[in-house]
Amino acid sequence: MASLWLGRRQEDCYPATMRFDLVDLRLFLLVVEAGSITHGAALAHLALPSASARLRGMEELCGVSLLERGRRGVRPTAAGEAVAHHARLVLAQMERLQDELREHGEGLRGEIRLLANTAAATEFLPQPLGRWLVRHPQVSVDLKERRSSEIVKAIAGGGGEIGIVSDAVEQGGLQAVPFALDRLVLVAPRDSRWAAARHVAFEEILGEDFVGLEPGSALQAYLDDQARQAGGRLSYRVRMHGVEGVCRLAGLGVGLGVLPEAAARRCRRAAGVTLVRLSDPWATRRLLLCTRPPAELPRAARDLLAHLSRASTGT
Repeated sequence: MASLWLGRRQEDCYPATMRFDLVDLRLFLLVVEAGSITHGAALAHLALPSASARLRGMEELCGVSLLERGRRGVRPTAAGEAVAHHARLVLAQMERLQDELREHGEGLRGEIRLLANTAAATEFLPQPLGRWLVRHPQVSVDLKERRSSEIVKAIAGGGGEIGIVSDAVEQGGLQAVPFALDRLVLVAPRDSRWAAARHVAFEEILGEDFVGLEPGSALQAYLDDQARQAGGRLSYRVRMHGVEGVCRLAGLGVGLGVLPEAAARRCRRAAGVTLVRLSDPWATRRLLLCTRPPAELPRAARDLLAHLSRASTGT
């Protein structure tokens, strides 16, 4: 049984020491990430009554509520945030132990948790990652697309080994090295009034109709944030699963799109669109590889980090 030890801080659980098993910790994190006890229980492969009983048991041990329960789901209290933080560290340490033990066996697979924003995950990562995976058949990579701010928090808290983020966010105490240069461009029909422009400011297009990426896309969330900061909002006529869909509908005149330049160039000719670079400073982003100190990473993660650093196209 693993132990989670918490001090006597006011915002944390008040007993000096307490013990949760790994199932409790993993369940709690899944519930927090899903925002739902039902969904968290399903992800943990536990029956809902069993999961609810475990969560109540954790709160009884702590002597304080860990989750705020509402009509739309649950979210962690201040004490719950503290438990989630320490739980991530405990589970990360256990995973490192398992990874190192795997290295002493034959035919066993290791796993690296890699978090990346939209541009990195779709454009800059597949080729170097693919080359590395071919050379390491015993290792798998759990790749998730997240917003840069979420990635930094997850890596710092032990929720992943390697992150790829925009330099627009603070990396805190993480180590960071350049990986790629990502420029955002306006995607518009070739006969549109934007076609002759070399650059366009984001504010100039805020009143237009847009074709966006599906909700949950890190890039789309980033663009929505920039629109709010500019005092406006993006009006979506439709949202598509991938960049090819955005390009094709933009080419038909359904709406404008904003995409990473590398992705838009791939589908520009087939979709019949023109690309115009955004002039805003935030639209040119340097992507960074960020990690905790490499000595804290499993050997396979250190090797992948070195490979991605060598494959860097960042400037």
